[in-house]
Amino acid sequence: MARSFVQLSMDERRIIARMHEKRNSQAEIARALRRDRSTICRELRRNFWRDHDVPIVQGYWHVTAHQMAESRRRRYRKLLRDPHLCAAVVDRLKAGWSPEQISGRLRLVSGSSTKLSHETIYQYVYSQEGRDQQLARHLPERRRKRRPRYARKPRSLVFPIECAIRNRPEVINSRSEFGHWEADLMIFRKEHGAANIATVVERKSRYTVLFRNNDRRSKPIMNQLIRQLAPLPAQARQSLTFDRGLEFVSWRELEHGMGTTAWFCDPQAPWQKGTVENTNKRIRRYLPPETVVLDVSNQELRSLCDRLNDTPRKCLGFQTPKEIFSRHLLAMENQSV
Repeated sequence: MARSFVQLSMDERRIIARMHEKRNSQAEIARALRRDRSTICRELRRNFWRDHDVPIVQGYWHVTAHQMAESRRRRYRKLLRDPHLCAAVVDRLKAGWSPEQISGRLRLVSGSSTKLSHETIYQYVYSQEGRDQQLARHLPERRRKRRPRYARKPRSLVFPIECAIRNRPEVINSRSEFGHWEADLMIFRKEHGAANIATVVERKSRYTVLFRNNDRRSKPIMNQLIRQLAPLPAQARQSLTFDRGLEFVSWRELEHGMGTTAWFCDPQAPWQKGTVENTNKRIRRYLPPETVVLDVSNQELRSLCDRLNDTPRKCLGFQTPKEIFSRHLLAMENQSV
């Protein structure tokens, strides 16, 4: 797969200026920077400073070139080119809308006449113009700065590429096969301690299992997970999908303990395990962030599981997760007889 283009940095432009002054060829500069020759050619053509009144100052100056490039990119931003669109976006941000909601609503209302991606809105929020307006404080989740989703670096190297979700079989992605689960941890207020609740959801039936952990150490969490799922037939616990949190670094315990395959979302992409994320939102109605987890009894957790699993779901044709889950288990028992 081709490497995505990364804009030239100030340091790279400094090297270009020095080598260009020494009359090095564009090919030599490209090799020194490990860049394509066309990139160097385009850079010198676009950002060469020309002053016809004072010819002596003409040339490629790295600071000036960097400022010219930044100014050009700023002019190309859609929100800066369209003040009315920009004002509408800012008003909705201040009303509490997320960039994705703004983008989706705009596409619904205007059709194809006006398109604006949520990434463009995020870039504007964290640009100098957006910082001057303090727009970041209106976002649902504020960060000091933002990097594009697919440019973020993996948090850890303990999750091998062969276990990446992009390699997960289509039979799992399509929910056509029973026995594939998603897991996550629900975290609560720090002042109440490190205790948390693990959510485990079967993808096809949406059947939910909850259990409490006293801390976020990986090995005890995996041991608990094995104790919860091991009584099931092997076909009912074929795989588990996690995010790349450090609490899941002991994932190999699953393969050793019960032969279950592990899959992992891309970095900073929890939406790729949307089943368990949506389940967590349902559970938050009963266990908000300020809950003292150590005060929640096992019986209360079992009652909450029953409530979730006995609730009809539209995605299941208004059958309950428990009905679907039980039907699959019964079919497995009949096959083994």
